[in-house]
Amino acid sequence: MKIAGIQKLTLVDFPGHVAATLFTQGCSFRCGFCHNPELVLPEKFEGLLSEGEVFEFLEARYGKLTGICLTGGEPLLQPDAGKFISHMKALGFDVKLDTNGSFPDRLEKIIKDGDVDYIAMDIKNSLSKYAQTISITHLSLPITHSNEKLLNDEINDKWKLKNDKLKKDIERSIRLIMSSGIDYEFRTTVCHPYHTVADFEGIGQLIQGAKRYFIQNYQDSKRINESIEYSQFTDRELSETRKIMLEYVKEVEIR
Repeated sequence: MKIAGIQKLTLVDFPGHVAATLFTQGCSFRCGFCHNPELVLPEKFEGLLSEGEVFEFLEARYGKLTGICLTGGEPLLQPDAGKFISHMKALGFDVKLDTNGSFPDRLEKIIKDGDVDYIAMDIKNSLSKYAQTISITHLSLPITHSNEKLLNDEINDKWKLKNDKLKKDIERSIRLIMSSGIDYEFRTTVCHPYHTVADFEGIGQLIQGAKRYFIQNYQDSKRINESIEYSQFTDRELSETRKIMLEYVKEVEIR
């Protein structure tokens, strides 16, 4: 596992637990407003902690911590995430997994293994705006004058396939979480220009019947794409968004 850092104590990340948070390196998305660019962008990657160092810390905190949050980046980008979670569970900790839902096969196996106690999935936007929000916008292929139209058609076809797969993966991850029997939450960080109040009809339909959803207002800090001017939702917009989501989800809170 590529562990980039540890927050040694948190009372808010894992409901009902005194926990530590482990930050994994690497992500399958490139949301422009992401506040952890050093975990997402390869050129900003720094040194990693060894698994030995991580487990030595956890073993020393046994009896003081009751839970571990595994977040990112995107933890399920790493193929050994399930094995790592099982090891933390074997040490006696409850485990919370944060995910963006882009690896449903790995998520399904982790759920079946029974080693995760809480799952938090980020819902980036309505499905119609998902690719735009996570910055899947092009495929890098060489263009020459003679093949420009053909290549553009090929790019469009490949982009469509990639976008269609993304939507299916997100929908499948949502279904897996909601049917798992594991405690969970969905959440969206809201941010102009990526979101409007109207988008939340689509988000509500996407997670209809979920038991818990959090709306998180954008906070100005580090970000991946600094060329875009971001802004928060107003209090009125947050209230309108919550009202929409309450038509679809039992518990909706502004965080």
